[in-house]
Amino acid sequence: MRDYEIYTLKNGIRVVHNRVTTTKIVHCGIMLDIGSRDESLANQGIAHFWEHMAFKGTRKRKAFHILNRLESLGGELNAFTDKEKILFYASLRDDYFERALELLTDITFDSIFPSNQIKRERNVILEEMSMYFDDPDDSLQDEFDGVIFSGHPLGMNILGTQKTVKSFQRKDFRSFIRQHLDTRKIVFSSVGNVPMEKVIQLAEKYLGPVPRLTSRTSRKKFTGYKPKEISLKRNVKQARCAMGRTAFHASHARRTPFFMLTNILGGSGMNSRLNMALREKHGFVYSIGAQFVPFTDTGLFVISFGTEPSQLEKSIGLVKIELRKLADEKLGVKQLNASKEQILGQIAMGEENNMGFMMMMARNLLDRGKITSLDEIFERVKNTSATELQELANEIFDEEKLSVLRMRG
Repeated sequence: MRDYEIYTLKNGIRVVHNRVTTTKIVHCGIMLDIGSRDESLANQGIAHFWEHMAFKGTRKRKAFHILNRLESLGGELNAFTDKEKILFYASLRDDYFERALELLTDITFDSIFPSNQIKRERNVILEEMSMYFDDPDDSLQDEFDGVIFSGHPLGMNILGTQKTVKSFQRKDFRSFIRQHLDTRKIVFSSVGNVPMEKVIQLAEKYLGPVPRLTSRTSRKKFTGYKPKEISLKRNVKQARCAMGRTAFHASHARRTPFFMLTNILGGSGMNSRLNMALREKHGFVYSIGAQFVPFTDTGLFVISFGTEPSQLEKSIGLVKIELRKLADEKLGVKQLNASKEQILGQIAMGEENNMGFMMMMARNLLDRGKITSLDEIFERVKNTSATELQELANEIFDEEKLSVLRMRG
Protein backbone atom coordinates (compact mmCIF):
# COMPACT_ATOMS: atom_id res chain seq x y z
CA MET A 1 0.00 0.00 0.00
CA ARG A 2 1.32 3.44 -0.93
CA ASP A 3 1.64 6.12 1.71
CA TYR A 4 0.71 9.70 0.85
CA GLU A 5 0.38 12.97 2.73
CA ILE A 6 -2.01 15.86 2.17
CA TYR A 7 -1.44 19.53 3.00
CA THR A 8 -3.80 22.45 2.41
CA LEU A 9 -2.52 25.95 1.63
CA LYS A 10 -4.26 29.01 3.06
CA ASN A 11 -5.74 29.82 -0.35
CA GLY A 12 -7.49 26.42 -0.44
CA ILE A 13 -5.16 24.63 -2.89
CA ARG A 14 -4.49 21.08 -1.71
CA VAL A 15 -1.09 19.43 -1.99
CA VAL A 16 -0.80 15.63 -2.06
CA HIS A 17 2.49 13.76 -2.24
CA ASN A 18 3.60 10.14 -2.38
CA ARG A 19 7.27 9.65 -1.63
CA VAL A 20 8.90 6.84 -3.61
CA THR A 21 12.54 6.37 -2.65
CA THR A 22 13.37 3.89 -5.42
CA THR A 23 13.13 6.32 -8.34
CA LYS A 24 15.07 9.32 -9.60
CA ILE A 25 12.07 10.65 -11.55
CA VAL A 26 9.40 12.90 -10.08
CA HIS A 27 5.95 13.22 -11.67
CA CYS A 28 3.92 16.25 -10.64
CA GLY A 29 0.94 18.20 -11.86
CA ILE A 30 -1.66 20.85 -11.12
CA MET A 31 -5.17 19.52 -11.68
CA LEU A 32 -8.12 21.89 -12.02
CA ASP A 33 -11.71 20.79 -11.52
CA ILE A 34 -12.66 22.42 -14.82
CA GLY A 35 -13.44 20.65 -18.08
CA SER A 36 -15.45 20.75 -21.26
CA ARG A 37 -18.70 20.10 -19.39
CA ASP A 38 -18.31 23.57 -17.83
CA GLU A 39 -18.71 25.21 -21.24
CA SER A 40 -21.78 26.39 -23.12
CA LEU A 41 -22.73 26.00 -26.77
CA ALA A 42 -21.27 29.45 -27.42
CA ASN A 43 -17.82 28.72 -25.96
CA GLN A 44 -17.42 24.95 -26.39
CA GLY A 45 -13.79 24.03 -26.83
CA ILE A 46 -12.44 26.91 -24.75
CA ALA A 47 -11.13 24.73 -21.89
CA HIS A 48 -9.05 22.69 -24.34
CA PHE A 49 -7.92 25.86 -26.14
CA TRP A 50 -6.88 27.32 -22.75
CA GLU A 51 -4.80 24.20 -22.11
CA HIS A 52 -2.95 24.88 -25.38
CA MET A 53 -2.53 28.60 -24.69
CA ALA A 54 -0.97 28.00 -21.27
CA PHE A 55 2.24 27.06 -23.10
CA LYS A 56 2.22 30.14 -25.32
CA GLY A 57 3.39 32.85 -22.97
CA THR A 58 3.27 34.17 -19.40
CA ARG A 59 4.24 37.52 -17.91
CA LYS A 60 7.85 36.38 -17.58
CA ARG A 61 8.26 33.72 -20.30
CA LYS A 62 7.70 33.40 -24.02
CA ALA A 63 6.58 30.14 -25.60
CA PHE A 64 10.10 28.94 -26.43
CA HIS A 65 11.31 29.48 -22.86
CA ILE A 66 8.34 27.53 -21.49
CA LEU A 67 8.92 24.57 -23.81
CA ASN A 68 12.70 24.59 -23.30
CA ARG A 69 12.62 24.95 -19.51
CA LEU A 70 12.24 21.22 -18.76
CA GLU A 71 12.90 19.65 -22.16
CA SER A 72 16.50 20.89 -22.05
CA LEU A 73 16.97 18.72 -18.96
CA GLY A 74 15.47 15.62 -20.53
CA GLY A 75 12.15 16.23 -18.79
CA GLU A 76 8.65 16.42 -20.19
CA LEU A 77 5.97 19.08 -19.90
CA ASN A 78 2.43 18.31 -21.02
CA ALA A 79 -1.27 18.80 -20.36
CA PHE A 80 -4.68 17.36 -21.14
CA THR A 81 -8.33 18.36 -20.96
CA ASP A 82 -11.23 15.98 -20.46
CA LYS A 83 -14.91 16.35 -19.62
CA GLU A 84 -14.28 17.44 -16.03
CA LYS A 85 -10.58 18.19 -15.55
CA ILE A 86 -7.58 20.12 -16.89
CA LEU A 87 -4.14 18.89 -15.86
CA PHE A 88 -0.79 20.60 -16.40
CA TYR A 89 1.96 18.13 -15.55
CA ALA A 90 5.67 17.41 -15.75
CA SER A 91 8.12 14.51 -15.38
CA LEU A 92 11.85 14.95 -14.82
CA ARG A 93 14.74 14.10 -12.49
CA ASP A 94 13.91 14.94 -8.90
CA ASP A 95 16.94 17.28 -8.74
CA TYR A 96 14.79 19.73 -10.69
CA PHE A 97 11.51 19.32 -8.82
CA GLU A 98 11.47 23.01 -7.83
CA ARG A 99 11.92 24.08 -11.43
CA ALA A 100 8.95 21.95 -12.47
CA LEU A 101 6.65 23.29 -9.73
CA GLU A 102 7.59 26.89 -10.48
CA LEU A 103 6.94 26.42 -14.21
CA LEU A 104 3.63 24.64 -13.68
CA THR A 105 2.47 27.44 -11.38
CA ASP A 106 3.52 30.03 -13.96
CA ILE A 107 1.64 28.51 -16.91
CA THR A 108 -1.45 27.68 -14.84
CA PHE A 109 -1.99 31.05 -13.19
CA ASP A 110 -0.05 33.64 -15.19
CA SER A 111 -0.74 33.04 -18.87
CA ILE A 112 -1.21 36.22 -20.89
CA PHE A 113 -2.83 34.75 -24.05
CA PRO A 114 -0.86 36.70 -26.69
CA SER A 115 -3.09 37.58 -29.64
CA ASN A 116 -0.58 36.41 -32.24
CA GLN A 117 -0.29 33.07 -30.45
CA ILE A 118 -4.08 32.69 -30.31
CA LYS A 119 -4.22 33.03 -34.10
CA ARG A 120 -1.41 30.51 -34.57
CA GLU A 121 -2.75 27.98 -32.08
CA ARG A 122 -6.23 28.25 -33.56
CA ASN A 123 -4.86 26.72 -36.75
CA VAL A 124 -3.12 23.97 -34.75
CA ILE A 125 -6.40 23.05 -33.03
CA LEU A 126 -8.29 23.07 -36.34
CA GLU A 127 -5.71 20.60 -37.64
CA GLU A 128 -6.13 18.54 -34.48
CA MET A 129 -9.87 18.47 -35.14
CA SER A 130 -9.29 17.24 -38.70
CA MET A 131 -7.01 14.46 -37.44
CA TYR A 132 -9.52 13.56 -34.76
CA PHE A 133 -12.42 13.18 -37.16
CA ASP A 134 -10.27 11.15 -39.54
CA ASP A 135 -9.91 8.55 -36.76
CA PRO A 136 -13.11 6.46 -36.74
CA ASP A 137 -12.55 5.19 -33.18
CA ASP A 138 -12.23 8.69 -31.72
CA SER A 139 -15.11 10.13 -33.73
CA LEU A 140 -17.32 7.16 -32.82
CA GLN A 141 -16.80 7.81 -29.10
CA ASP A 142 -17.51 11.50 -29.51
CA GLU A 143 -20.65 10.87 -31.54
CA PHE A 144 -21.82 8.39 -28.91
CA ASP A 145 -21.28 10.90 -26.11
CA GLY A 146 -23.63 13.16 -28.03
CA VAL A 147 -26.22 10.38 -28.24
CA ILE A 148 -26.12 9.53 -24.53
CA PHE A 149 -25.83 13.09 -23.19
CA SER A 150 -27.92 14.81 -25.84
CA GLY A 151 -28.52 18.50 -25.12
CA HIS A 152 -26.03 18.53 -22.24
CA PRO A 153 -22.40 19.80 -22.09
CA LEU A 154 -21.20 16.23 -21.40
CA GLY A 155 -22.29 15.43 -24.94
CA MET A 156 -20.25 18.22 -26.54
CA ASN A 157 -16.92 17.64 -28.29
CA ILE A 158 -13.96 18.53 -26.05
CA LEU A 159 -12.26 20.18 -29.04
CA GLY A 160 -15.26 22.43 -29.71
CA THR A 161 -16.50 23.34 -33.18
CA GLN A 162 -14.77 25.13 -36.03
CA LYS A 163 -17.06 28.10 -35.45
CA THR A 164 -16.28 28.45 -31.73
CA VAL A 165 -12.55 27.79 -32.11
CA LYS A 166 -12.32 30.49 -34.78
CA SER A 167 -14.13 32.98 -32.54
CA PHE A 168 -12.06 32.93 -29.33
CA GLN A 169 -10.17 36.06 -28.31
CA ARG A 170 -8.08 36.93 -25.23
CA LYS A 171 -11.11 38.30 -23.37
CA ASP A 172 -12.93 34.98 -23.78
CA PHE A 173 -10.18 33.02 -22.03
CA ARG A 174 -9.96 35.54 -19.21
CA SER A 175 -13.72 35.53 -18.75
CA PHE A 176 -13.91 31.71 -18.66
CA ILE A 177 -11.06 31.48 -16.14
CA ARG A 178 -12.56 34.22 -13.96
CA GLN A 179 -15.90 32.39 -13.89
CA HIS A 180 -14.59 28.90 -13.16
CA LEU A 181 -11.23 29.00 -11.37
CA ASP A 182 -11.62 28.11 -7.69
CA THR A 183 -8.56 27.45 -5.52
CA ARG A 184 -10.58 25.05 -3.34
CA LYS A 185 -10.95 22.90 -6.45
CA ILE A 186 -7.27 22.77 -7.37
CA VAL A 187 -4.83 20.02 -6.39
CA PHE A 188 -1.06 19.86 -6.78
CA SER A 189 -0.06 16.19 -6.86
CA SER A 190 3.42 14.65 -6.94
CA VAL A 191 5.12 11.27 -6.80
CA GLY A 192 8.89 10.89 -6.38
CA ASN A 193 11.83 10.75 -4.01
CA VAL A 194 11.21 14.16 -2.45
CA PRO A 195 10.57 14.65 1.31
CA MET A 196 7.11 15.95 2.14
CA GLU A 197 8.70 18.82 4.05
CA LYS A 198 10.37 20.02 0.85
CA VAL A 199 7.14 19.63 -1.14
CA ILE A 200 5.29 21.78 1.41
CA GLN A 201 8.07 24.38 1.49
CA LEU A 202 8.07 24.74 -2.31
CA ALA A 203 4.28 24.67 -2.55
CA GLU A 204 4.11 27.52 -0.03
CA LYS A 205 6.75 29.40 -2.02
CA TYR A 206 5.10 29.12 -5.45
CA LEU A 207 1.45 28.15 -4.97
CA GLY A 208 0.99 29.92 -1.64
CA PRO A 209 0.98 33.45 -3.16
CA VAL A 210 -1.83 32.54 -5.57
CA PRO A 211 -4.81 34.61 -4.38
CA ARG A 212 -7.80 32.75 -2.99
CA LEU A 213 -10.26 32.38 -5.86
CA THR A 214 -13.91 31.40 -5.56
CA SER A 215 -16.23 30.33 -8.35
CA ARG A 216 -19.97 30.74 -8.00
CA THR A 217 -20.80 28.72 -11.07
CA SER A 218 -22.28 25.24 -10.64
CA ARG A 219 -22.26 22.33 -13.02
CA LYS A 220 -25.45 21.42 -14.79
CA LYS A 221 -26.36 17.92 -13.70
CA PHE A 222 -27.38 15.41 -16.32
CA THR A 223 -30.88 13.96 -16.13
CA GLY A 224 -33.42 12.54 -18.50
CA TYR A 225 -31.46 9.87 -20.37
CA LYS A 226 -33.50 8.27 -23.15
CA PRO A 227 -32.28 5.25 -25.17
CA LYS A 228 -31.86 5.84 -28.91
CA GLU A 229 -30.87 3.94 -32.02
CA ILE A 230 -29.03 6.10 -34.54
CA SER A 231 -27.32 5.33 -37.85
CA LEU A 232 -24.71 7.64 -39.35
CA LYS A 233 -23.05 7.68 -42.75
CA ARG A 234 -19.32 8.41 -42.60
CA ASN A 235 -16.29 7.91 -44.81
CA VAL A 236 -15.27 4.57 -43.23
CA LYS A 237 -14.57 1.16 -44.75
CA GLN A 238 -15.40 -0.77 -41.61
CA ALA A 239 -18.77 -0.45 -39.96
CA ARG A 240 -18.46 0.91 -36.42
CA CYS A 241 -20.77 0.42 -33.50
CA ALA A 242 -21.14 1.82 -29.99
CA MET A 243 -23.69 0.48 -27.52
CA GLY A 244 -24.32 1.64 -23.99
CA ARG A 245 -26.09 3.94 -21.57
CA THR A 246 -25.66 6.06 -18.44
CA ALA A 247 -24.17 4.36 -15.38
CA PHE A 248 -22.93 5.11 -11.84
CA HIS A 249 -21.22 8.32 -10.68
CA ALA A 250 -17.71 8.49 -9.19
CA SER A 251 -18.81 8.23 -5.55
CA HIS A 252 -21.49 5.57 -5.99
CA ALA A 253 -21.24 2.54 -3.71
CA ARG A 254 -21.71 0.19 -6.69
CA ARG A 255 -18.94 1.75 -8.74
CA THR A 256 -16.30 -0.91 -7.94
CA PRO A 257 -18.57 -3.93 -8.56
CA PHE A 258 -19.63 -2.41 -11.86
CA PHE A 259 -15.99 -1.93 -12.88
CA MET A 260 -15.56 -5.61 -12.16
CA LEU A 261 -18.61 -6.56 -14.23
CA THR A 262 -17.43 -4.38 -17.13
CA ASN A 263 -14.02 -6.05 -16.94
CA ILE A 264 -15.59 -9.51 -17.17
CA LEU A 265 -17.64 -8.42 -20.16
CA GLY A 266 -15.07 -6.51 -22.20
CA GLY A 267 -12.00 -5.54 -20.22
CA SER A 268 -8.42 -5.39 -21.43
CA GLY A 269 -7.85 -9.13 -21.00
CA MET A 270 -7.99 -11.27 -24.13
CA ASN A 271 -10.24 -13.64 -22.18
CA SER A 272 -13.08 -11.11 -21.86
CA ARG A 273 -16.45 -12.51 -22.87
CA LEU A 274 -16.90 -10.14 -25.78
CA ASN A 275 -13.42 -10.82 -27.16
CA MET A 276 -13.87 -14.58 -26.87
CA ALA A 277 -17.28 -14.49 -28.56
CA LEU A 278 -16.74 -12.00 -31.37
CA ARG A 279 -13.04 -12.36 -32.14
CA GLU A 280 -11.88 -15.80 -31.04
CA LYS A 281 -15.02 -17.78 -31.86
CA HIS A 282 -16.42 -15.94 -34.90
CA GLY A 283 -13.57 -13.76 -36.19
CA PHE A 284 -15.92 -10.81 -36.65
CA VAL A 285 -13.72 -8.15 -35.01
CA TYR A 286 -10.07 -7.30 -34.50
CA SER A 287 -10.80 -5.66 -31.16
CA ILE A 288 -13.83 -5.06 -28.98
CA GLY A 289 -14.04 -3.58 -25.53
CA ALA A 290 -16.35 -2.32 -22.81
CA GLN A 291 -15.67 0.76 -20.70
CA PHE A 292 -17.16 2.34 -17.60
CA VAL A 293 -16.35 6.04 -17.25
CA PRO A 294 -17.66 7.64 -14.02
CA PHE A 295 -18.27 11.38 -13.75
CA THR A 296 -19.14 13.39 -10.65
CA ASP A 297 -22.92 13.07 -11.10
CA THR A 298 -23.40 10.28 -13.65
CA GLY A 299 -21.39 7.75 -15.62
CA LEU A 300 -21.06 6.19 -19.05
CA PHE A 301 -21.06 2.51 -19.98
CA VAL A 302 -20.09 1.80 -23.58
CA ILE A 303 -19.19 -1.18 -25.78
CA SER A 304 -17.42 -0.35 -29.04
CA PHE A 305 -16.10 -2.31 -32.01
CA GLY A 306 -15.55 -2.26 -35.75
CA THR A 307 -16.42 -4.99 -38.25
CA GLU A 308 -17.22 -5.66 -41.90
CA PRO A 309 -20.55 -4.02 -42.83
CA SER A 310 -22.06 -7.40 -43.69
CA GLN A 311 -21.29 -8.64 -40.16
CA LEU A 312 -22.52 -5.63 -38.21
CA GLU A 313 -25.97 -6.90 -37.24
CA LYS A 314 -24.64 -10.38 -36.43
CA SER A 315 -22.02 -8.76 -34.18
CA ILE A 316 -24.62 -6.66 -32.38
CA GLY A 317 -26.65 -9.83 -31.86
CA LEU A 318 -23.66 -11.63 -30.33
CA VAL A 319 -23.02 -8.70 -27.98
CA LYS A 320 -26.62 -8.85 -26.78
CA ILE A 321 -26.30 -12.59 -26.16
CA GLU A 322 -23.29 -11.97 -23.88
CA LEU A 323 -25.18 -9.23 -22.03
CA ARG A 324 -28.15 -11.56 -21.49
CA LYS A 325 -25.87 -14.35 -20.22
CA LEU A 326 -24.49 -12.11 -17.48
CA ALA A 327 -28.02 -11.05 -16.55
CA ASP A 328 -29.56 -14.55 -16.63
CA GLU A 329 -26.73 -16.76 -15.36
CA LYS A 330 -25.10 -16.12 -12.01
CA LEU A 331 -21.34 -16.66 -12.00
CA GLY A 332 -20.16 -19.91 -10.45
CA VAL A 333 -17.68 -19.92 -7.57
CA LYS A 334 -14.69 -20.65 -9.83
CA GLN A 335 -15.72 -17.99 -12.38
CA LEU A 336 -16.25 -15.40 -9.66
CA ASN A 337 -12.91 -16.08 -7.99
CA ALA A 338 -11.07 -16.03 -11.32
CA SER A 339 -12.68 -12.71 -12.21
CA LYS A 340 -11.67 -11.24 -8.87
CA GLU A 341 -8.08 -12.40 -9.20
CA GLN A 342 -7.86 -10.94 -12.69
CA ILE A 343 -9.07 -7.47 -11.76
CA LEU A 344 -7.01 -7.43 -8.55
CA GLY A 345 -3.90 -8.15 -10.62
CA GLN A 346 -4.77 -5.45 -13.14
CA ILE A 347 -5.36 -2.88 -10.38
CA ALA A 348 -2.11 -3.80 -8.63
CA MET A 349 -0.12 -3.45 -11.87
CA GLY A 350 -1.80 -0.12 -12.55
CA GLU A 351 -0.62 1.19 -9.18
CA GLU A 352 2.99 0.54 -10.26
CA ASN A 353 2.63 3.43 -12.73
CA ASN A 354 3.88 6.50 -10.85
CA MET A 355 2.51 8.93 -13.42
CA GLY A 356 -0.91 7.31 -13.25
CA PHE A 357 -0.82 7.31 -9.46
CA MET A 358 -0.05 11.03 -9.40
CA MET A 359 -3.09 11.69 -11.57
CA MET A 360 -5.30 9.32 -9.59
CA MET A 361 -4.53 11.04 -6.28
CA ALA A 362 -5.45 14.45 -7.69
CA ARG A 363 -8.67 13.22 -9.31
CA ASN A 364 -9.75 11.33 -6.17
CA LEU A 365 -9.26 14.40 -3.99
CA LEU A 366 -11.25 16.60 -6.35
CA ASP A 367 -14.08 14.14 -6.97
CA ARG A 368 -14.40 12.41 -3.61
CA GLY A 369 -12.45 14.50 -1.11
CA LYS A 370 -10.27 11.51 -0.26
CA ILE A 371 -7.93 8.98 -1.84
CA THR A 372 -9.19 5.43 -1.97
CA SER A 373 -6.42 3.08 -0.85
CA LEU A 374 -5.51 -0.11 -2.68
CA ASP A 375 -6.56 -2.09 0.40
CA GLU A 376 -10.03 -0.51 0.29
CA ILE A 377 -10.43 -1.34 -3.40
CA PHE A 378 -9.19 -4.89 -2.87
CA GLU A 379 -11.61 -5.36 0.02
CA ARG A 380 -14.54 -4.12 -2.06
CA VAL A 381 -13.65 -6.46 -4.94
CA LYS A 382 -13.22 -9.44 -2.61
CA ASN A 383 -16.60 -8.76 -0.96
CA THR A 384 -18.49 -8.56 -4.26
CA SER A 385 -20.90 -11.47 -4.65
CA ALA A 386 -22.14 -13.24 -7.75
CA THR A 387 -25.65 -12.11 -6.83
CA GLU A 388 -24.57 -8.46 -6.78
CA LEU A 389 -22.97 -8.78 -10.22
CA GLN A 390 -26.08 -10.44 -11.63
CA GLU A 391 -28.29 -7.70 -10.19
CA LEU A 392 -26.06 -5.06 -11.78
CA ALA A 393 -26.19 -6.86 -15.13
CA ASN A 394 -29.99 -6.95 -15.01
CA GLU A 395 -30.13 -3.24 -14.16
CA ILE A 396 -27.56 -1.82 -16.59
CA PHE A 397 -27.60 -4.36 -19.45
CA ASP A 398 -31.36 -4.14 -20.02
CA GLU A 399 -31.58 -4.09 -23.85
CA GLU A 400 -34.53 -1.72 -23.82
CA LYS A 401 -32.44 0.89 -22.01
CA LEU A 402 -29.36 0.65 -24.23
CA SER A 403 -28.56 3.14 -26.96
CA VAL A 404 -26.99 1.91 -30.21
CA LEU A 405 -24.98 4.00 -32.67
CA ARG A 406 -24.15 2.47 -36.06
CA MET A 407 -21.60 4.15 -38.30
CA ARG A 408 -21.32 2.97 -41.90
CA GLY A 409 -19.61 4.11 -45.07
